[in-house]
Amino acid sequence: MQNTTLEVSTHLAEVYSTVKGAVYQSDSEKCWYVDFAGKMAKFDYRNILKLKKAIYAIDIEGILLNSSKTADVEIVFICACEHCYVLTLLEIISFKELLEGTFVMLSLNQILHDRLYRIAA
Repeated sequence: MQNTTLEVSTHLAEVYSTVKGAVYQSDSEKCWYVDFAGKMAKFDYRNILKLKKAIYAIDIEGILLNSSKTADVEIVFICACEHCYVLTLLEIISFKELLEGTFVMLSLNQILHDRLYRIAA
């Protein structure tokens, strides 16, 4: 069992990480692994964009300003994806930070690739 875990982990490149979680890219599987809230979830490009949209759509300020006695918990479910997150307000903030950093790094990687490819050509 440990060999399988080791083999999978050697194919993952860390895209971005925080104290609360990390996002890894697998070129061989053409997907991303999100390690957050105690679970490692696999997402293809379409679903990681849906996850980003769902997390960004949560109105953190509205939750903070809401004076009703409702729980400060959000359930994030993405259609056509088997993963679901039940997040507290602090986890939402941490998850948003993780995803923001991830997409900045992916954009930066694309810019560097474009510049290097243009110089080499």
